[in-house]
Amino acid sequence: MTSPTLNITLVNQTNSSTVYSYITGQALDNKNAVFLLQSDGRTPYFPTSPSSTGAPLAVNCAIALGAPGSTTSAVIPHIAGGRIWFSIGTPLTFLLNPGPPGSSSGALVEPSPNNPSDPNINIMWGFCEFTYNNAQLFANISYVDFVSIPIALTLNNSARATQHVAGTAANGLDTVCSGLQAQSAADHTNAWASLIVPNPSGGNLRALSPNNAPNPSLFDGYYKSYVDAVYSRYSSTPLTVDTQASFGTVSGTVTNNVLDFGTGGQFAKPSAHDIFSCSTGPFADTSGERAAFVPRIAAAFNRSTLLLSSKTPDANPAQYYQISPTNHYSRIVHAANLDGRGYAFPYDDVTPTGGQDQSGAVQDGAPTLLTVTVGGQNATPALRVQNWNTFFTVGNAKIDLFCRFRLESPQSFHDQLVGSVWFRSASSLTALLRVNRTFVLYLSPLFRRGFWALRWQRDKNYIFHNRWRSIYTVSQKLLWIPISECPLFGSKATE
Repeated sequence: MTSPTLNITLVNQTNSSTVYSYITGQALDNKNAVFLLQSDGRTPYFPTSPSSTGAPLAVNCAIALGAPGSTTSAVIPHIAGGRIWFSIGTPLTFLLNPGPPGSSSGALVEPSPNNPSDPNINIMWGFCEFTYNNAQLFANISYVDFVSIPIALTLNNSARATQHVAGTAANGLDTVCSGLQAQSAADHTNAWASLIVPNPSGGNLRALSPNNAPNPSLFDGYYKSYVDAVYSRYSSTPLTVDTQASFGTVSGTVTNNVLDFGTGGQFAKPSAHDIFSCSTGPFADTSGERAAFVPRIAAAFNRSTLLLSSKTPDANPAQYYQISPTNHYSRIVHAANLDGRGYAFPYDDVTPTGGQDQSGAVQDGAPTLLTVTVGGQNATPALRVQNWNTFFTVGNAKIDLFCRFRLESPQSFHDQLVGSVWFRSASSLTALLRVNRTFVLYLSPLFRRGFWALRWQRDKNYIFHNRWRSIYTVSQKLLWIPISECPLFGSKATE
């Protein structure tokens, strides 16, 4: 069971000294009442139902973050449907409407990215999402509605392990907008470029998802050729869905333009809007068994993988968005994130069993600190295992383990990166080499018996060891890598 409260650290990595944060949700330990944290980052505010719509908040809930590089602490209770909001330059406006009949709690009116009458419409703002309950903390960065301010997450737990979602660099929004403009030029249509919202003061304000397209008609018929090809293929060949649930794997075929999975549901041809939203047309009904089918089919349409394999989910992330038409917004957003992760459509958490996370989520049953960083000024990449080999030879020395890592970030980061590896035994043979953006770590036979640490240095931030279990961060710099991923160790990795 988790603690009744959780510490949160808010880090300003923008170039502005006028940054505000807000924390909202439903208080699980207070009958799910609407919750906001007051400006001191400690005191809960439970707004009561007003007599009319559009009432202002009764207290100040804007948490000022201070100068660039500063940190601000907050404490939250158990919350469902939580969001941590940020705005740059101007505080956000939250309003209250009367709550449902019989409730004393007001209904919170949140900022909207595409309502022209919203008081926040010309403010640069964004949010991450979380739920903190008795069982765990679950948090993620989200681009389902739009892209704006870079946000990164770091979660520490009671065992001193760390999870990190890198988000985008400071220019992430501009990178996404450039990608959308390039795709519009390639498609000879304004559809993708129409998602860009300019800042009245210059530059880009946000990039809307196609689900929030200001002119949805520009995407009319966009997916038709692909949907027709999918339904033609599976009129003679079964499509197998791994429900990753008690229903197991279920096959279906197309009859009379309906993809039929029996008790798993029937799916008519989806439109582009159905695919982008994942919640209309054939994807609107998620009752019963359909709840296992809708996410997996909708995700496969967004990623355009249904013609690559007759089983879903099955594809490797490298195969996502490679067949046109596809959800180019999602493709561009993932490419702009330093670790390739972040919800870009509603079911972006769908992966094959054991597959690579796409959603940009962190979760733990014993969390101690959630650090949320806004601005992307010092955003750093994740450390990813490219491959493992054994019995590798360097000169006359035989090396038992060879591990290659790739860091995906600008070259300037690698130019500043210094690596060193040290072992308990002085006789251990080690080497760390770099070729372009690939770092190769050689470890000796004594590795399996010794204490060890991998230490990376950049601006005096260090990554230290956790015996056998993982390479993990204490300074929000790199993702942890389970040593158990190495086939050389197997079960020995946790001894």
